[in-house]
Amino acid sequence: MLPPILLETPRFWVLDKPAGLAVHPGPKTPHSLEQLLPAGHAPVHRLDRDTSGCLMVGRRPSSTKGLMALFAAGGVRKTYWAVLENLPDDQGQGFIDAPLAKISSRERGWRMIVSPDGKPARTAWKLLARQGAYALVEFRPETGRTHQLRVHANLIGPGTAIFGDPVYGKPHPAGMLLHARSLTFTDPWEETEKTVEAPCPDRFAIAGFSADGLAEG
Repeated sequence: MLPPILLETPRFWVLDKPAGLAVHPGPKTPHSLEQLLPAGHAPVHRLDRDTSGCLMVGRRPSSTKGLMALFAAGGVRKTYWAVLENLPDDQGQGFIDAPLAKISSRERGWRMIVSPDGKPARTAWKLLARQGAYALVEFRPETGRTHQLRVHANLIGPGTAIFGDPVYGKPHPAGMLLHARSLTFTDPWEETEKTVEAPCPDRFAIAGFSADGLAEG
């Protein structure tokens, strides 16, 4: 079944991708979003399999190409919500500028690390709410590197990680609590600014946050 459509235009959709669904097929992800899309439709950008939320899909090849160029030029502002573990009490906002590079080993597979030889990666963040040991944080990435938010989350404080991250934190049966909350951009065809939001997913309740992203109780 196709994920919910948050915005529909003749040239593109913005979908609310569920966690657990890969965008593209691969050896470990034979079932993917691409298989659910009608002919001629294609994802414009990527989200990790375990990340939910806003995903743009071009509805014809020419639209996909134009929207990819918009993303590449930095014309799309992305906002993410994440639940963090071990966020220091004195930390409420910040900016992380740490380049990332890909490494691989037989024991751990591939992952991203901070490296001066890596590609530039910049992320602004701020605290939205706390609930016990967990913190709801908003990320605003200025770049779009693989696993950028997951690695940058580790740099905020000692032991800080996104809840349920199996690579850079501790896995959890509920999965990883990272959500692509919104996309803001100027529609290249209508020349109007649009902001599309994906509702906070139900799985965030395991850390004490309700569907509107606020602490429960």
